[in-house]
Amino acid sequence: MFFGALWGSVRRPRYARRPLVIVALLITIAAAAALAALIVTLARNGRSLVDERLGGIEQRLDRRLGEFDERVDRRLEGIDGRLLSTQQSTGETAKDLVERLTKLDGATTQMLQQAEQISRLEHVLRPPKARGGFGELLLENLLRDRLPPSAYEMQYSFKSGERVDAVIKVEKLIPIDAKFPLDNFQRMVEAPDAASRTLHEKAFARDMKGHVDAVAEKYIKPAEGTYDFAFMYLPAEAIYYELVSGKTGALLDHAHGRRVFPTSATTFTAYLQVIAFGLKGMEFEQNAHEVMAYVADLRKDFLRMREDFELVGTHLSRAQTKYVDSEKRFDRFDTKLERSAEHQAIDAPAAAPQLEAVDAA
Repeated sequence: MFFGALWGSVRRPRYARRPLVIVALLITIAAAAALAALIVTLARNGRSLVDERLGGIEQRLDRRLGEFDERVDRRLEGIDGRLLSTQQSTGETAKDLVERLTKLDGATTQMLQQAEQISRLEHVLRPPKARGGFGELLLENLLRDRLPPSAYEMQYSFKSGERVDAVIKVEKLIPIDAKFPLDNFQRMVEAPDAASRTLHEKAFARDMKGHVDAVAEKYIKPAEGTYDFAFMYLPAEAIYYELVSGKTGALLDHAHGRRVFPTSATTFTAYLQVIAFGLKGMEFEQNAHEVMAYVADLRKDFLRMREDFELVGTHLSRAQTKYVDSEKRFDRFDTKLERSAEHQAIDAPAAAPQLEAVDAA
């Protein structure tokens, strides 16, 4: 209606529309004022509502932030504990690592010292006599570690004047000679080409063949109480391996043909272990013979004791027989005494009056 009236006023003449315009303006102003008041009221109400909601949201946010702070604190405490434990573990690991590195440094120092000692030993062992003495020393150590002192002898001399490094005393003598052919072996190993190696292999084979023949000719002497074989002790495992399985392996057949058995420290230890068991068996056998002889002597003593016992038994049996006979005689004599006493008791009253008459007369 307002717009209809306004439209009607517009269609009227200007002099007739002027009051209506004023009225419309007033109405519009009143409506705007009412709308403004309504907007202010709504704004106030909305602000209070917003304030309430913002207060609730703020409280919830404070509560959640507090819970979040607590969770963060707990997490941080756990992380601090784990970090402390990790730090301690890391410290212990670092300490252990330092100790191991220190030990490794010490072991490295020892290895370097041993390498220097080995280098010095190589220089010392270059002369053949020094190598021979070193091989004899190693041989003596092996014998001392595996056999009783009475089972071996070092530097044993034969009637011919030859002297072997050692002999093992079993039922017969087992000769053992230490050899250390190192020069040509080192040249063979360090040869720069195949031709040089072949040349040094032949020289090494010639050295070994000479040692085998020397051991067979000098020390295998059954006429002087040795077995028909001998051991050739090689202190270096590499030399023994080359002799047994290298290109010069044909030398092993030659050595066995001469009844010479090459050994290294490892194989000779096995031989000595078998010999030690054999010595133990022989000792047991000897003890068994001694025990059997002692048992035979005990049997003889037992037989003599049995004869004496039987003789004592015979005497005791005769004494018992005599005792029984004597007992029977004592019984008969006792019986006779009792009868004699009874006769005297009967004859005594009859003889009494006669005695009185004789006395009266």
